[in-house]
Amino acid sequence: MAQLWGGRFTKETDQLVYNFNASISFDQKFYKQDIRGSIAHVTMLAASGILTEAERDQIIDGLNSILTDVKNGTLEITSKYEDIHSFVEANLIDRIGDTGKKLHTGRSRNDQVALDMKLYVRDEIVEIKALVLELMNTLHSLMKEHIHTYMPGFTHLQKAQPITLAHHFGAYMEMFKRDYGRLCDIYARMNYCPLGSGALAGTTYPLDRELTASLLDFAGPTLNSMDSVADRDYCIELLSALSTIMMHLSRFSEEIIIWNTNEYQFVELDDAYSTGSSIMPQKKNPDIAELVRGKTGRVYGALTSLLTTMKGIPLAYNKDMQEDKEFTFDAIDTVKGCIALFNGMIKTMTVNKDRMEASAKNGFTNATDAADYLVNHGVPFRDAHGIVGELVLACIERNISLDELPLDDYKAICPVFEDDIYQAISMEECVNKRNTIGAPGPEAMNKIIEINEAYLKDLNK
Repeated sequence: MAQLWGGRFTKETDQLVYNFNASISFDQKFYKQDIRGSIAHVTMLAASGILTEAERDQIIDGLNSILTDVKNGTLEITSKYEDIHSFVEANLIDRIGDTGKKLHTGRSRNDQVALDMKLYVRDEIVEIKALVLELMNTLHSLMKEHIHTYMPGFTHLQKAQPITLAHHFGAYMEMFKRDYGRLCDIYARMNYCPLGSGALAGTTYPLDRELTASLLDFAGPTLNSMDSVADRDYCIELLSALSTIMMHLSRFSEEIIIWNTNEYQFVELDDAYSTGSSIMPQKKNPDIAELVRGKTGRVYGALTSLLTTMKGIPLAYNKDMQEDKEFTFDAIDTVKGCIALFNGMIKTMTVNKDRMEASAKNGFTNATDAADYLVNHGVPFRDAHGIVGELVLACIERNISLDELPLDDYKAICPVFEDDIYQAISMEECVNKRNTIGAPGPEAMNKIIEINEAYLKDLNK
């Protein structure tokens, strides 16, 4: 058992206790961050006169050799060690001798693990942001492609009014823009260095915490040593943001699943993003969308678990906080996989434009426009609403759309109708005249696309 403590103990830890207490099985994930933090720490110790330059160089060379050997597989991280910190320090001492024992000067495992977790989460936020950006780039391309692809817009999952596929995709574009902004906010808020906080009360060594923060690209040092080792707000914030991303992906997946059904046939998923049935040869299942929808609960679970873990913990560090890692690691990996797969799925799916437009026509999505036609001819809206309701009922009885209803039938219910009603309720006209900002009309959509173009150009630099 390789541990960083034990002097006051008279006998070895029970093996079951050791196994229960150990975190090496999962915290080995941030061995790079642990070594990076240690290199910054000894660099600062030497600059502060606590270590000599020769000691600094010897320790850094040893740490870099451990990093290289772990990366190339010649050094294995095993359960012999309690955690990643004891693994690094024990191997350093094996390689360079007593000088390696000076690595932990002015540092506690509490502020060390707080640093490692922050460095890891910060690195992962950068990767998640890149994936969200890639997804937004895909949506932006699809929006430009489908400005004139007409489809029904829904409320209560009932056909409501005609929109375009660009407009529908644009709704998700706004969601993912907010997600990206949340990730940026979390990064900025968490970007303060806890190293130098010690176990909870700082240290008597003359540490230069500003230098350590600078070496690790933090905005500065944290300002309270107790909070520094007890803080996991950034993990909770990230899990909350990831849960929101998954909620957006899940809603989008649900719609893709519906659109892909035989009844709708709005889209067809590429074979590379579909699976078949073991018994029904005709099946082509939207498994990626379904798995994204299913894994949303897994990420929600991570958030709820960490909130529950943290809710009753007094200051400062408590061992309960070791539970932050597996939740966060799993949620990060899950979300990264889901975003990448979802992006590939929508990028390769085929859109059935004719089917979408026919569905909009047959669902009476232009009924409001028929009422607006009457209002524009002097009929009070409440009366117009009732008149068009009668027209819809007549169409339902004859299994036709408003576009197919003869003018005589229009006039029989309300003589105000003329030939131009058909132009007024055409899908193109219904969409094109909705040009207030945020609406589906081409003039409005082009403005939004232009705004998004500038937004993405800035992010893609």
